[in-house]
Amino acid sequence: MTGLVLKLKPNEKVLVNGVILQNGDRAASIRVRSNDVAILRARDAIQKDDANTPLRRIYYIAQLAMAGEAGADDAAGQIRQGIEPLMPIFAGDAIDDLNRAAIAAREHKFFVVMRAVRKLFALEQALLDRAPPPALAS
Repeated sequence: MTGLVLKLKPNEKVLVNGVILQNGDRAASIRVRSNDVAILRARDAIQKDDANTPLRRIYYIAQLAMAGEAGADDAAGQIRQGIEPLMPIFAGDAIDDLNRAAIAAREHKFFVVMRAVRKLFALEQALLDRAPPPALAS
């Protein structure tokens, strides 16, 4: 049997094609057999205030597009513009993930964008932690 399997905890919320669904009092598994369905578990969503780094902003834009709160073409353009300046900063497998995200954005596959950039959150934070503080204006 093929398809995406969602394993939901009791009372867990999930966004499916812009509609919020909530699981009942017991854990459940649901198999999604349709293609091109937009699914986002509430625990994977980030709040606007948490979109405070370049990769988190890209993730948030993709999340808005998945939820139907942003136009797909506009979101794809913003994601690609956000990825471009990051390419010289990251290396190795991270470049592959950024390329994957850029291609997925062009194809309006926003879940793929989110999955690709989420993998890089820890690396991004490590780079930001090592960055020198900005110079103070005199």
